[in-house]
Amino acid sequence: MTTRATVLVVDDEVRSLETLNRVLSEEFDVLTATNTAEAEKLLQSELVHVILCDQRMADETGVEFLCRVREAWPDPIRMIISGYSDSEDIIAGVNDAGIYRYITKPWHPDELIEIVRGAQQVLDLQKENETAALEMKLTARTLKRQVFEKKKIAKKYFHFDRIVHGQDSSLIDSINLAKRCADFDISVLITGESGTGKELLARAIHYGSGRADNPFVVENCGALPDELLESELFGCKKGAFTGAYQDRIGQFEVASGGTIFLDEIGETSPAFQVKLLRVLQEGEIRPLGAQKVRKVDVRIVAATNKNLEEEVDAGRFRGDLYYRLAAFPIHIPSLKERIVDIEPLTRHVLTEVGATFGKSVKGFSSSAIAAMKAYSWPGNVRELQNEIQRMVTLSDADVLDHTVLSEKVVAGAQQSRENVSDDEASLKGQVESLERRLITEALVRHHGNISRVADDLGLSRVGLRNKLERYGLKKVTWLGEEGHG
Repeated sequence: MTTRATVLVVDDEVRSLETLNRVLSEEFDVLTATNTAEAEKLLQSELVHVILCDQRMADETGVEFLCRVREAWPDPIRMIISGYSDSEDIIAGVNDAGIYRYITKPWHPDELIEIVRGAQQVLDLQKENETAALEMKLTARTLKRQVFEKKKIAKKYFHFDRIVHGQDSSLIDSINLAKRCADFDISVLITGESGTGKELLARAIHYGSGRADNPFVVENCGALPDELLESELFGCKKGAFTGAYQDRIGQFEVASGGTIFLDEIGETSPAFQVKLLRVLQEGEIRPLGAQKVRKVDVRIVAATNKNLEEEVDAGRFRGDLYYRLAAFPIHIPSLKERIVDIEPLTRHVLTEVGATFGKSVKGFSSSAIAAMKAYSWPGNVRELQNEIQRMVTLSDADVLDHTVLSEKVVAGAQQSRENVSDDEASLKGQVESLERRLITEALVRHHGNISRVADDLGLSRVGLRNKLERYGLKKVTWLGEEGHG
């Protein structure tokens, strides 16, 4: 069972500190400090795995503090959170303080948890790597065999058949499209809301292609300013910009022969888009500060939660780049558009969460399933995963009931049911209004003759009389005389 990571949050704004503590404490053990002196005392007495530090504080900046931390306590994963995007601060953080991630405000709770979770995984992998290095000297043959086995596992784990969905799900069309394009070297643009599983589909495309034995590299294009993103993707020469203290190999070269997944491509600036277009057109990159270009053989799979056609029309995204990226577009529907997927997804996620948390949970009650189907899931599959983790944490029962669902899910499900009821009531009113008008017109045509009206409308005499009474038409005189029959 994975040990809960201890996260040290440092922020001199008390409200911000409380918010971060509340968001992270469900999954991590959280320590808080309102200044760097308090933080250092905690580091001296506690085993800390991850440090999340505000950049602008009264006593010193987050980068300055984490530079000192790096010297005295090099093991914790260090991250900066800031409402400002000063590129010099970011570069100093990455190079001097060894920052793992630079998180900009405002942040989303689910995304923050994912980032901290990723930091814990990096720390776990570092420890595993150190342990393996101490235990044995890896020969070239051993390494080759290990790499082969890992790729074999990855191909199996990220196979198209592993993407969970229900019968008649609209996701099936997206998967079938991805299968068709997988083995062709064509650029793919995956669209859909955040949390729908765009990266999962991109990995399935890679591992279902002829490039599966080569790297699959992920880059979030919305997380860095242009200069750092360019350095990250294309590489740089020492001294190319402030903070470039050594040559750096870009992700395009790392991914050569394989696939690069460019997430949040819609967040890139027009200036960067020009440079990316050259890569697609020429198949070559120029590292920052380099005189010569380098050829790369990379397949691009991009993703966005924006409508890039609208962005092109608005002048915020280059049309020529869009048509290069969207050679083969695939859209992933939101979870609220595929309710049939919710039940199989909950079973799948519960199995994984139970194994991770070391808890044996058999399933969900019918009331819990009904509530989860009624809720709209604005955070999509990612939000569903977080909700189930919370339920497993809170409950000791074999079957998870609706009582351990979060308030927002219960309230959202109730609101959804009320909206459906309102729609049904409105439809019922429209049907009754139409029926009343048809009966009234038939009564006029047949001068109130009940038998003829009943025959005309395909009703029994008793059924017609009931409807006349229901709509208040029983005692009406038609064209001056009482209807007979």
